Amino acid sequence: MILRPNVKLNLGLRVLGRRPDGFHELETLFIPCFKYCDELTIEPSREFGIEIDGPCYRGWDPSGDLTARAWALLRDEFGIGPVHIHLTKNSPVGAGLGGGSADGAFALRMLNDIFGLGLTDAALAEFAARLGSDCPFFIYNRPMFATGRGEILEPFDIDLSAFRIEVAVPEGVAVSTKEAYAGLDSPQAPPRPQMQPSSLRDILRLPVSAWPGLLVNDFERSVFPAHPEIARLKQQFHDQGAAYACMSGSGSAVFALFLTIA
Repeated sequence: MILRPNVKLNLGLRVLGRRPDGFHELETLFIPCFKYCDELTIEPSREFGIEIDGPCYRGWDPSGDLTARAWALLRDEFGIGPVHIHLTKNSPVGAGLGGGSADGAFALRMLNDIFGLGLTDAALAEFAARLGSDCPFFIYNRPMFATGRGEILEPFDIDLSAFRIEVAVPEGVAVSTKEAYAGLDSPQAPPRPQMQPSSLRDILRLPVSAWPGLLVNDFERSVFPAHPEIARLKQQFHDQGAAYACMSGSGSAVFALFLTIA
């Protein structure tokens, strides 16, 4: 069985503070993006094995990949048999696009089908939350408003059919989640600008032309000073006529919406 895990974009991302469990409370709108897709193959096997290759593979230990962890999670819970996993990484790493989270979630979905576990999307999302905060979104893979640490999801209607979405990553630039949060927690981090209206949901319901300056990603405040090439990329999109541009998630990718229908 072969699946092609896609990436995601964040429309707005507000970090509301650190929680007692060490995670950060946030709110954002996840939307699927098909600019980059990995390729994931899982087949039953006599013993467990995993191979990773592709242009964006950076040599991490395959046994610790989220796809391997997804299999181990269901093995421990349901006693599923060994499999062989082959993952081709085409999605940029450290770009805030959730490529690794997508791989883990798609692996859960695939294993559910292969072994006939009969798990609902809601049940799969609970397992996905044990892999990572972004993983539950990819079980549903449709626009979802996220709260908590990103794992509490509710459907959100949004129509971007009038826009072309472009995504770019500065060459050689990656931002880890740890770096992004550390910068945001630093006393030197610039303060969040006042936003009106205050509700992220209200901002998302405004016309896209009203989003600049209102629909913000809090990580830009700390990531842009450390990686000015990301800020320059956002400005380039605006210079090219984008109706809206923003950094996605906590990484180095920037996306832009260009109006295609007058």
